[in-house]
Parts: sequence; structure tokens; C-alpha cells
Amino acid sequence: EQERIANVTRAEGEAEAATIITKAMEKTGNAIVEVRRIDAAKEIASKLARGRNITYLPGGGGSDGGNGGNPGLLLSVDK
Repeated sequence: EQERIANVTRAEGEAEAATIITKAMEKTGNAIVEVRRIDAAKEIASKLARGRNITYLPGGGGSDGGNGGNPGLLLSVDK
């Protein structure tokens, strides 16, 4: 019985947290999602940079000087 009550209480807390997050996102837009996406990308890049067998090949530059929509390529080099 105590376990059931604990599960119900936990579910109610999660529902309340989701409501609070939804209201905050409505006020501020999707900024927090973008921040989390950037943080995740930084973490992934950091892990890849420490890898000895991973290299980054940038996308081909177009006439506009940018990457022409090609994000580049991560290449795993096995010995």
C-alpha cells in the first residue's frame, strides 16, 4: 500500500513539474530547448575531440564562402 501511495505521489509530482515547465516555455518560448540543444552539442563535440580515432572533415565550401548546407562529416578511423 505504501508503495502504491509513493507511486501516485511521484506521478502527481511529475505531472505538476510538466505543467510548470509547459507554462514557463509558453512565457519564454523555446529558448530553454535551444540552450539544452547547444549544451548537448558541446558535450558531444568535447567527447569526439577526446577520441583518438575520430576526425572531422568540414563540408565543401560553395561560392558563397559558407559550407553550402553541407554540415561536414565525422569519420571513424580504425587502425
